[in-house]
Amino acid sequence: MLPIIFGIISGIVTGLGMGGGTILILLLSLFMNLDQHIAQATNLVFFIPTSLAAIIINIKQKNVDIKLATVISVFGIIGAIIGAIMSENISSPNLRRYFAIFILVIAFHEIYKLYKEYRIERKKT
Repeated sequence: MLPIIFGIISGIVTGLGMGGGTILILLLSLFMNLDQHIAQATNLVFFIPTSLAAIIINIKQKNVDIKLATVISVFGIIGAIIGAIMSENISSPNLRRYFAIFILVIAFHEIYKLYKEYRIERKKT
């Protein structure tokens, strides 16, 4: 039952364009006690069909800059190959730490952005 719930939650977050895979990795490693390497690799497989669905809908709605997406995709593939090779040489506990740091950096960045927007709105009133 948990995999179904995790898939729905992650799919919704992916559809919103907010990185459902990050949520999936967190859920798999915390609640299903999967090794970090397995959780991250499982996310990569999950990412393909959910991303394709979101891509199709967003292209139909004309929300995609195809030229920019192509350039980013090509270099993203190169980066993914490098990252996968690097991951093989990182222990699971360290990979988990790096993932946690990554999540914290994103969280602090989002909190800072919200704070800046709040201050701008307060100055307007």
